[in-house]
Amino acid sequence: MLEISVEKYQALEKLSDKDGFISALAIDQRGSLKKMIAEASSEKVGNEGIINFKKLISKELTPYASSILLDPEYGIPASKLRESNAGLLMAYEKTGYDASEPGRLPDLLEDWSVKRLKAEGVDGVKFLLYYDVDEEQKINEFKHVYMERIGSECMAENVPFFLEIVTYDSKIEDAKGKEYAKVKPHKVIEAMREFSKPQYNVDVLKVEVPVNMDYVEGFSSEDYVYTKEEAQTYFKEQSEATELPFIFLSAGVTAKLFQETLKFAYEAGSSFNGVLCGRATWKNAVEPYASKGKEAGQKWLRTKGKANIQDLNEVVKSTAIPWHDKVKVQK
Repeated sequence: MLEISVEKYQALEKLSDKDGFISALAIDQRGSLKKMIAEASSEKVGNEGIINFKKLISKELTPYASSILLDPEYGIPASKLRESNAGLLMAYEKTGYDASEPGRLPDLLEDWSVKRLKAEGVDGVKFLLYYDVDEEQKINEFKHVYMERIGSECMAENVPFFLEIVTYDSKIEDAKGKEYAKVKPHKVIEAMREFSKPQYNVDVLKVEVPVNMDYVEGFSSEDYVYTKEEAQTYFKEQSEATELPFIFLSAGVTAKLFQETLKFAYEAGSSFNGVLCGRATWKNAVEPYASKGKEAGQKWLRTKGKANIQDLNEVVKSTAIPWHDKVKVQK
């Protein structure tokens, strides 16, 4: 069982609902969101467009979320508009990675520290790490040391450390293809096992589901990679790879598929503790917002967006377990 300080425990409670489920809303996208808005708009979209979209998401959807994940580059104004019930998570990494060199190496935002993020009122710090457990040792050792530093910084400031792991294979380009689907369970499970080690001081893991659901028997319209039983075994193995609280990211799938995935995880015996869901909730608001304006985006969020997040909350409550079962306060 994870033992943490009283201050960290209280912060986790702010990021959760009253029952100990994390039903968080993610809108920390930067470059990808700017591209989505630009593609849907006939006019040039500057920083103001992305800042205002985040503000709209925060104002309209945080009444239904346990917390919101934003970024300090564009998301500070949105953080001020969140509902009082919603805790605040803030991203600490630079968006994307340098594709000109191998390893998808991590990089921190230069103008920020955990101390400064805490001064902004955050309840938790999130860092996104791209990780291939089978990459050369030099690259992975760099990442291990980097995560130790961030974990130590969060410990010093008594701020929960949420580590988001996105796996890949350095030799397979298409992460959504069949070839990667075959190795994905190994990549996800071993990454979780690594960063559950105590030297990283991670408090919550934000992770992918261990399979590509498009290749699971019964979910796939083409040749499947995993039978239903095999996929359930991977979910169970993933859950047993860590004693830390862990939550699932949506990875941009549809709201319906993400909800069905959570039900599948529950049936498999996964002990996940909630979600940090972004695009599955709000991505279809981008087109009306960018092409027709704020009111059109607002209308979508108040109807479809609200329904997406409320439906997801109901699924989380019936499938996840409270993180309280895995965490206790240090004596």
